[in-house]
Amino acid sequence: MKFGFRIPSLKKRIAARLSWKRYVRHSLGLKVPRGWGWLTNPKRALYNRIYNRTSFGCGVVVVIIGGAVLTLAIMIH
Repeated sequence: MKFGFRIPSLKKRIAARLSWKRYVRHSLGLKVPRGWGWLTNPKRALYNRIYNRTSFGCGVVVVIIGGAVLTLAIMIH
């Protein structure tokens, strides 16, 4: 399990979009609504829930730094 900063991977992003499993599921219309991952694969759903709560992406860092800079600029002004 990873804690902290997530490093984006272009290779993994492309591989996920071109997966044969994804192609079959989308072609046959065997998708379930968002949030129902616990029904199709409970173990993966639990792992992903914990992972998403214990790590953060690069977008969050930019917002935090941007907020700090904005707050600092307001205090100086």
